[in-house]
Amino acid sequence: MILQDSKLLLVPILATAMFSGCGSANNDGPANRAERPPTRVMTHRVERESLIDEIQALGTAGANESVEIKPRVASIVTKIAFTEGQRVTTGTLLIELENSEIRAGLAVAEASLSESRSSYNRSRSLIDTQVISAANLEQLQAAMQVDEAQVQAAKARLANTRIHAPFDGRIGLRRVSLGGFVDSSTVITTLDDTAIIKLDFTVPEAFLAVIKEGMAISANSLVYPDQPFIGTVDSIDTRLDPVARSVQVRALLPNSDGLLKPGMFMSVNLQRDRGLVLVVPEESIVPERGSQYVFIVSDGIATRREIKLGRRVPGAVEIVSGLQDGELVVTEGTHKLRDGSPVETVQFRTAGSNTLTGAD
Repeated sequence: MILQDSKLLLVPILATAMFSGCGSANNDGPANRAERPPTRVMTHRVERESLIDEIQALGTAGANESVEIKPRVASIVTKIAFTEGQRVTTGTLLIELENSEIRAGLAVAEASLSESRSSYNRSRSLIDTQVISAANLEQLQAAMQVDEAQVQAAKARLANTRIHAPFDGRIGLRRVSLGGFVDSSTVITTLDDTAIIKLDFTVPEAFLAVIKEGMAISANSLVYPDQPFIGTVDSIDTRLDPVARSVQVRALLPNSDGLLKPGMFMSVNLQRDRGLVLVVPEESIVPERGSQYVFIVSDGIATRREIKLGRRVPGAVEIVSGLQDGELVVTEGTHKLRDGSPVETVQFRTAGSNTLTGAD
């Protein structure tokens, strides 16, 4: 009897609890739900800055003129008229080869020419007396001309046994000795004109508008890290490399002191001033499906906006369109934002400065 009364008492208690629970659920509407706090972000004020593109082009130094001295005839070395490292001028005798056989051939050719010339001159004086026909005179003249050509050929062979410097420069290492046999494949020595150094380097296609013939450049070498070498652009190739999208440039560097040597590795720093452009930090860019966006903060609300990017520089990106001076872009916290999200700017960076400034 007591148990039954207790069970009867539990029914109204449970019913009351259920009704009270339903009542509290109905009262938890949007008006009473606690609002989410705004996302804390860091921003950057967009302003126009002077943007300078800078690249380091790598190149190789070469002599203004460079040649390997080789003989044109095969013979024996009879005289070496230079010393290693010697500065020579155009026409200086460098080496002489054995030429006794060539001299003898020249003497034979000259004797033959003398005889044919005398015969021609005697016959020409008799042409008016009709002792000799015009046809015979032409044959004698042709024979004389052949002998003249043979003399010239012998003199040319003789000249080839004496090798002279083709231009002013400095002699390299000697690679032959007296009495050695040489032919047209033998390198006797080298000759380099290093008073002016040719520096060949490549620059990207984007710098074509910057590089101009006659412009001054400054080159550096690892051998002389504290000494810049000033020169001028001499020529620009007419074609671009279709793979690397770059063009070859040749600059001339004065080298009267002889510090630069052919084959040295050098670098050239090039700059291009783009003027005043809109620039934002790289971290503010939000890429999505091939497009680029930023979040603009205005009146505590973050709005997503599509932009068009220009050239990138370390840590920053040029904005071609989509932003205006003075707007605030989110640089930190973009991954937490959606279009229209409420935000709280805790601090922002001004353009061109690494100093953090408190938000107003």
